[in-house]
Amino acid sequence: MTPDAAAAPRDDSVPRTTLAVLVALSICHGLNDTMQSLLPAIYPLLRENYALTFTEVGIIHCAFMATASLLQPAVGIATDKRPVFHIATLGMAASLVGLVVLAYAGDYSLLLIGAMLIGVGSSIFHPDSSRTARAASGGRFGFAQSLFQVGGNTGTAIGPLLAAFVVLPFGQASLAWFGVLAMIGMVLLFNTGSWAKREHVRVASRPKPVKAPIAPPGRVPLLIAMLGILVISKHVYMASLGGYYTFYLIETFDLGVGQSQMMLFLFLAAVAAGTFAGGPIGDRIGRKAVIVGSILGVLPFSLAMPHAGLVGTAVLSACAGFILASAFSAILVYAQQLVPGRVGLVSGLFFGFAFGVGGIGAALLGMLADAYGITFVYQVCSVLPLAGVIAIFLPAEPRSA
Repeated sequence: MTPDAAAAPRDDSVPRTTLAVLVALSICHGLNDTMQSLLPAIYPLLRENYALTFTEVGIIHCAFMATASLLQPAVGIATDKRPVFHIATLGMAASLVGLVVLAYAGDYSLLLIGAMLIGVGSSIFHPDSSRTARAASGGRFGFAQSLFQVGGNTGTAIGPLLAAFVVLPFGQASLAWFGVLAMIGMVLLFNTGSWAKREHVRVASRPKPVKAPIAPPGRVPLLIAMLGILVISKHVYMASLGGYYTFYLIETFDLGVGQSQMMLFLFLAAVAAGTFAGGPIGDRIGRKAVIVGSILGVLPFSLAMPHAGLVGTAVLSACAGFILASAFSAILVYAQQLVPGRVGLVSGLFFGFAFGVGGIGAALLGMLADAYGITFVYQVCSVLPLAGVIAIFLPAEPRSA
């Protein structure tokens, strides 16, 4: 390198991947989803402490799901029109208050309020943080979303473990201890928000590059609907594994609870690995290829799983989790490219929709399991990846996208 080259200033018009921001956002996603997954994990404790019926537990979960999913598109729309760079910090603060309310709730109404506050916090966090992750991607949109997503997957897996080893032994009041997680998240999010504000000012002063659209505007609603069908297929199948896998293993193979939890952990670890792998692969070969390969590619594994032995089930579930988990980051980035300039709306819509579909799917699968047995659930869900066929008809992105 010549001295002149070494001294040359960086071209600020060329985006860079800001890894420190992406790592901070991934950590915060993990903290958010840890707190979020604590709530369902302690339902048995709440039912015992407050003598709740299953209907009352269901209402708590419905209130949590509604605020955690339905508010996300609204937050995305609002921040698309007028960015609020520290709003994610407020979301984490709402989760903090929700945890404290749940820890010391004196009656059922306070349980509902605490659950809704955690849902509100999640609704504020996801669309804004996803927008910041895209801004920090340096054009590596898939990599950025995958790194952001893997934090959430990790937090979802950790939450039930913390409930088992902390909340159950030390009681409901120990939920307040996890407020420390929210405080750490608030500090990190305040810093990433400050970076996002500086980046917004820098980018606003530069000419915006013109990119070829993926599809004509008139086709965008149809393509968004197609992506929605793929999200339904993915998340209902994931709900069958995430929510009922242990019951299936116990009933089919006569495993103990501890053994089934280890199998579930193996599946969740594969999901985390697949989430991280999918984004960079999509950056290299295109998002459409990842979407088709991840959803349709699961079909051989899902069809074989209801007929496999214990070892085969473990291997097939891990393969299915790894392959299918790569889809969401690709779907999200593809949708963001379909609707340029509306990153908050698209992120809120797909995060909220995915969360809502997962919850509704889990409830419907529970009804099927009650009526026809857990094995029937896996036989039905084994064909869900067939929906990946429609991904073949998605237009490929321009290579510059």
